[in-house]
Amino acid sequence: MNSSKPQAEETEKLRALGLAVIKNEAAAVLDLGERITEDFARACRFMLACKGRIVVTGMGKSGHICGKIAATLASTGSPAFFVHPGEASHGDLGMITDKDVVLALSNSGETRELLTIIPIIKRLGIPLIALTGDSDSNLARESDVHIDVGVKQEACPLNLAPTSSTTAALAMGDALAIALLQSRGFTEQDFARSHPGGSLGRRLLLHISDIMHSGAEVPAVTVEAHLKDALVEMTKKGLGMTAIVDHDGFLAGIYTDGDLRRTLDQDIDLNRSLVSDFMTTDCKTATPNLLAAEALQIMQQNKINALLIVNHERRLIGALNMHDLLRAGVV
Repeated sequence: MNSSKPQAEETEKLRALGLAVIKNEAAAVLDLGERITEDFARACRFMLACKGRIVVTGMGKSGHICGKIAATLASTGSPAFFVHPGEASHGDLGMITDKDVVLALSNSGETRELLTIIPIIKRLGIPLIALTGDSDSNLARESDVHIDVGVKQEACPLNLAPTSSTTAALAMGDALAIALLQSRGFTEQDFARSHPGGSLGRRLLLHISDIMHSGAEVPAVTVEAHLKDALVEMTKKGLGMTAIVDHDGFLAGIYTDGDLRRTLDQDIDLNRSLVSDFMTTDCKTATPNLLAAEALQIMQQNKINALLIVNHERRLIGALNMHDLLRAGVV
């Protein structure tokens, strides 16, 4: 008996079920475009004017969405945190101040735990922004701004499990966060400061001085050195090049592995020839205060694998190569 046919039929059925969910949720998100109205702008204005924190609150699956929205707001320039509404009525309301804005999520708009804390929010006199799926709900009516995130149907075939509704709420939360980001003039550098452990943080916050080789680790020989001396220094320091400096420490040039290969093609006596006769004098350099990302850009644009670091007087103070940038996570 051939079992491949039943397996193929099962595969196709599972694919169809998955595709139906994606289409349902995509349609729900697409419908949100019509809800980006004056109410959306008013919600943004309340949050932009907030002197404290944006307090995001919701129960159950909405609560999980709230956690993500709060995290997105906080990482994009709008200080925010999540408060569980059930815990709020048992002491956590003390976390909310009269300088805050509350963003409440509830698909039904009738979540008991949220409705319980509305009087306290009103007493504080702070804005209440509600995202619900029912404009006639109690939460919607009590809010200062209501944004409709209702969906025609959940992706769940029973129309019970929160699926399309939570996706829609999440998308609207992202829309609010990014609108605020743009309005605040939030930059890549600002983002990196709140993500120092991420790759973007490393790229944008790491300076050349943080990763360059310095002191005795810097390969360098004087202008009177022979090619053999330069080769010994390159091998000892392992950066694929050596700097050539004058007696005062000013950079005169660079000699690289590539220069060595070209020199050997000329059948030169390494013991008698001066490295200064074969060095590159107009070599690319950088200063230690530049970002490591800028060092990478210099290397890529000039198709080089190493860079000498100099001060404003062009004295040699450091060196780095592509491997240093790789180890630092810049590349």
